[in-house]
Amino acid sequence: MSQGSGACLWIPVSQYCPAPCDRFKHASCAHRGHVYLLGGREKCSLRDFWKYNVVCNEWVKLPCSNSEEAPEELEGHTMVAYQGFIYVFGGMQDSAYSARKMPLWVFDTVKEHWINWETGNETVQEVTPANRKGHSAVTFGSSMYVFGGYIDIRGSTKEFWKYDFDSRVWSLISNVQGGPGPRHGHSAMTHQDCMYLYGGLQGLREQKDLWRWSSASQNWSCIKFHSGPSKLVGHSAVPYKDSMLIFGGGETQGTPQNSLWSFNLKTNIWKKLPLLHESTSPCRIYHCSIGLGLSFQPTAPNSILCKEIPNSHNITNKLRPFKNKCLPSHSTLQDNCIELQTLRADDRMFLPDISFALKEAKPKGSCLTFEDQEAVSEKWKSGDMAEETDDTMFLHMPDLLLVLGGKPLQGQHVISVWHMTVA
Repeated sequence: MSQGSGACLWIPVSQYCPAPCDRFKHASCAHRGHVYLLGGREKCSLRDFWKYNVVCNEWVKLPCSNSEEAPEELEGHTMVAYQGFIYVFGGMQDSAYSARKMPLWVFDTVKEHWINWETGNETVQEVTPANRKGHSAVTFGSSMYVFGGYIDIRGSTKEFWKYDFDSRVWSLISNVQGGPGPRHGHSAMTHQDCMYLYGGLQGLREQKDLWRWSSASQNWSCIKFHSGPSKLVGHSAVPYKDSMLIFGGGETQGTPQNSLWSFNLKTNIWKKLPLLHESTSPCRIYHCSIGLGLSFQPTAPNSILCKEIPNSHNITNKLRPFKNKCLPSHSTLQDNCIELQTLRADDRMFLPDISFALKEAKPKGSCLTFEDQEAVSEKWKSGDMAEETDDTMFLHMPDLLLVLGGKPLQGQHVISVWHMTVA
């Protein structure tokens, strides 16, 4: 995975109000420097919508319950981002009501409000996907692909749908041969021109199979392997360089695990990643995992991230203000590094000398780590960093895996958040 040892460092990140309550079966995605989180379940289904600033470790509650265009309480739904919009699909509770309504909602991240995506769409569709839960959704180019899920009364499905963001048209991919069969509670991610799907429930049976779907050939293929994760449901999958990372889940819905597996997409070999000494990882099922930093971004030639961010092809030539690790606050930090602490809103990022800001501000909790204090300070004074946007700062961020919520709930009001970095 990297030139280091491949061992993992897990760090729980303390959360401060306002923040979402702990939950599971929620949905989350990263977009333009922020992480968005919607719904899920605690003691009952939830309808709240949040935006998380990872660098500052701060949550902001977004409008949801007071908008007619916003979704109702959802669980087991999906979220993907594309060109300034977030697309939420499925997860509705009332199957009788959902049969009369398209389970798709769109949020404008610039204006920060929900919109009626069907308004102005002259295309009248006769066939659209029904509401479902526990499905997967990924993006290829300008389209979202939704596989499987659990449909009330009908049970698990193997339906494979494509939604074109530009034309706003759904199409059922009916010519695909073979495939994983009906399932829900699985994971899916993209790498180059393929989607990879692992595990889930097929009926009442947990699975441990790995499938690859090629967008070029429009065909499924089952990847054979001799070792690897056990049967899993409620786990998560993210791309990391030329690998797929599988975290958490359980062999049954009541047995959450804390294992992190890496599947090399070139050699088709699984590796269970070890923990650094004295590091512990959380047991989680039905959580959300978000990969931050360049190593966690899709490597397809038409990567949406690189298309959306101006001059992103020059990003490696610019100063990377964050060190490529997420370190705990202790004396073993290198001499030329300082810890980036969370500052008050009236102090943070507005002072010309960052060393003064760190000295005077009151920390609210640990975040990321700055690299080369003098270089950063000089950049700050010269004004070069004024051109940094949320997008480019997001690309500068260290490579880390962010795990949000999941069962078992922690018995506290705020959501559990963990950072993971690879040594």
